[in-house]
Amino acid sequence: MADFYGKDTSKNLRKLRQMAPEAFKGFLDFDQVVFKDGAIPSKTKELMAITAAHVTQCPWCIEAHVSRAKEKGCTDEEIAEAVWVAAAMRAGAAFSHGAIAMAVTEEHKH
Repeated sequence: MADFYGKDTSKNLRKLRQMAPEAFKGFLDFDQVVFKDGAIPSKTKELMAITAAHVTQCPWCIEAHVSRAKEKGCTDEEIAEAVWVAAAMRAGAAFSHGAIAMAVTEEHKH
């Protein structure tokens, strides 16, 4: 995958792991527990993660969770729909936050 944001990401992530190894291990353990089959199947959790990764615009998460989703049998169509859910969520958030803008315009009328 591309070198996101033009930085030596691998080197910097390795440093981050080395500076706080217990926190990193805790993160990995947490991630494994969260994505295990449970009330929600792990395949569905990966689709949820794809949506969240697109909403948060994390290229590393997009790459990782799409790869994991494919490994769990997700189709390209399922992944595409997860991306469109993200688009709807971001658009909806922009619309609903428009209420803040309209409130501020009202404050400036007084």
